[in-house]
Amino acid sequence: MNPVFLSLAYLAAAALFVLALKWLSTPATARQGVLAGEVGMFLAIVGTLLAVGIVSYKWIAIAFVVGSAIGAPMGLFMPMTAVPQRTALSHAFGALAAALVGTGEYYLQAPRIGVFTMTALGLEVVLGSLTFTGSLMAFGKLQEILPTRPITYRGQNVMNLSLLAVAIAIAAYLVGHPGQMALLPVVIALALLFGVLLVIPIGGADMPTVISLLNSYAGLSAAAMGFVLDNKLLIIAGALDGSSGFILSMIMCRAMNRSFTNVLFGAFGQEQASGAALGSEQARSVRSATPEEAAAILAAANKVVIVPGYGMAVAQAQHKVRELYDALTKRGIDVRFGIHPVAGRMPGHMNVLLAEADIPYDKLLDMDEINGEFPQTDVALIIGANDVTNPAARSDHTSPIFGMPILDVDKARTVMVIKRSMGAGFAGIENPLYYLDKTLMLFGDAKNFAGAIVRELAGGRE
Repeated sequence: MNPVFLSLAYLAAAALFVLALKWLSTPATARQGVLAGEVGMFLAIVGTLLAVGIVSYKWIAIAFVVGSAIGAPMGLFMPMTAVPQRTALSHAFGALAAALVGTGEYYLQAPRIGVFTMTALGLEVVLGSLTFTGSLMAFGKLQEILPTRPITYRGQNVMNLSLLAVAIAIAAYLVGHPGQMALLPVVIALALLFGVLLVIPIGGADMPTVISLLNSYAGLSAAAMGFVLDNKLLIIAGALDGSSGFILSMIMCRAMNRSFTNVLFGAFGQEQASGAALGSEQARSVRSATPEEAAAILAAANKVVIVPGYGMAVAQAQHKVRELYDALTKRGIDVRFGIHPVAGRMPGHMNVLLAEADIPYDKLLDMDEINGEFPQTDVALIIGANDVTNPAARSDHTSPIFGMPILDVDKARTVMVIKRSMGAGFAGIENPLYYLDKTLMLFGDAKNFAGAIVRELAGGRE
């Protein structure tokens, strides 16, 4: 390919990547953002494949077929509820690619490697390796192959940071002595081990932040790979990915009123009591209701706010929730959705599920927009959300979630909670909301219970 055309293809791809991020920030333009990203990636791949320097397309074609055979089924058949796991696997594969490319480039160029290139290469290998195993651990926790609770032991943080420090020290030594080729496998092994140990002490409640942070690491490793390969588009795309993932991680931490260090080293999510109040609450009873009673209360309301959580995702109840939304709006009831930034298991998880069910975008309000409306709300209907509605975050100084911004559902006139049981959420603590006099517990599968309410609103017809 003519170098001018290659540069133009890369420039167009970079511009499309920037536009994709811009458009993906708003639900109304998210589809065109996805399309822009796809077209940009297509231009980047075609430009690279037609560039001068490729000796044979044989192995590229084999890799293309194998990759497509793995990726296409994952994209087409994986349910929307498993999008967080799918995202974690994507981070793992991307990081592994960066680590392998960096390793290959090192052994091709060593010992004649410049200081700058070796620095970028070391960064690429360390970040790529730890992101690979860390993402696999995140996948295991999200898929519940591994325990979702934190796995901790005495001196864990000191050991983890020591491993990372040794890996970085050896990588720094290689910058000045690139001919010591036996040391790179040691760096890789330490980084791989650190990735495992980094994620296993993190609880399920923090997985949204961990996923976005791993996304940032994967992007930074790709940017470093761009410097190693002298590929400007990789530098741009990796920088965009890394910075956006880091910014998103900051937003998620702010949404939980927690710091990076607390997320990474706090072992948040262990089973624990939330202060002395827990003992008294355990002795109290809760009020439950049937689908018929819930339908009657909803039918008499003027304003309803639905708060979805991971329980809705597990039950795959988003389409029944859409039916419930339709049934209520047909009665002239104002129905809106309150979305907490960390509801579900990845950023935007609830928005994706509700958009799949064709809930109007303007009905999906984030926490800051909806909280002021709860005092005027007749019914707050919570579907599978727990920690993000826990008033202990405002009142219980002993609670591990104290200070976390929550959805103020307890300020609504009536609260209804669809939940399988009284089990604790990801944070491992009780929710005093369930014991309020205004709260009705609707025990059962979210999909079945929502469907039963819809049938009651329709007069008992299927």
